[in-house]
Amino acid sequence: MLKSTGVLIKMVLNPRKLFNAARIYSSYLLSLLLRKPIVWGYPPSVMIEPTDVCNLKCPLCPSGNGTLKRAKGFMDLDFFKQVIDQIYKHSYIVILWNQGESFLNPKFTEMIEYCTLKKLYTISSTNANIDMDVDKIVKSGLGRLIVSMDGATQETYNKYRVNGELSKVIENVKALVEAKQRLRIDTPVIELQFLVLKHNEHELELIRELAKELKVDQLRLKTAQIYEKEDITNFLPTNPKYRRYKIVEGDFELKFGIKNRCQRIWTSPVINWNGDMAVCCFDKEGSIKLGNIKENTFFELWKNNKFMSFRQSILTNRKQFEVCRNCGEGIKLNIEEKNS
Repeated sequence: MLKSTGVLIKMVLNPRKLFNAARIYSSYLLSLLLRKPIVWGYPPSVMIEPTDVCNLKCPLCPSGNGTLKRAKGFMDLDFFKQVIDQIYKHSYIVILWNQGESFLNPKFTEMIEYCTLKKLYTISSTNANIDMDVDKIVKSGLGRLIVSMDGATQETYNKYRVNGELSKVIENVKALVEAKQRLRIDTPVIELQFLVLKHNEHELELIRELAKELKVDQLRLKTAQIYEKEDITNFLPTNPKYRRYKIVEGDFELKFGIKNRCQRIWTSPVINWNGDMAVCCFDKEGSIKLGNIKENTFFELWKNNKFMSFRQSILTNRKQFEVCRNCGEGIKLNIEEKNS
């Protein structure tokens, strides 16, 4: 893990990228002070969606539960390379997921390899209910892999990860850990992520024990995002510690309110599989239209009038946007993180 952190630090200390990061963060702080959007640099981090298709039916996920309205598909490898070629000189992190299971894209490992070639640190997330070529993944240069495991027993796990097999996840994690040891490669850092829900909060000690047994690098407990009033009784854990919401008169709202600020839209935009740019990962439908990178360059979209206007609206009245009223900006989403 220390070696992985060292690799990231080396990337961050690249003079051009460091100067860019300083510009973008200082312009964000100045924007908060002046209440006027100023964008001097380019995003240090970019989320790219390899696919919005998933193999599971998780009830709180728009892709899994079938409520995602935008078209389903897979990003083409050549197009992916075109996007990377536009951002690699300024950005240092590429987040490779959004609304689908990234490993379902048949060219996904090649995408990671291209990022590594361009000296970009990559992070991805998986439900691990797939066949994995673990040697290829470890050799690809992937920096961090988040593995969702929302249950320590099959019965509990399958209540949320519908159609999932816990044994398959465990098998893949064991194989990844073994491959790292055998190949003597410290990456990817393997992070086990446990979404704390009403039906699984009784297994917290079991998941801690399982994380140690599997020898993963980290265990992270995370709060769940809900969408409807019924989700309060169906999914929110009984212990308020594991909620990002407070309950008010039978409805829910974020614990710490909604401030007129958002660092994400200065530092981490999203490119969906078809090339549409989204303001952030919470705009799952891409409802705020900025344009498509196949028609404009990344940098044209990053500072176009639509995006600048949206930033101004966020600094003025963030509550007016539905995607912002249930957003994790400024909210502590991770309850606990432990190294195994």
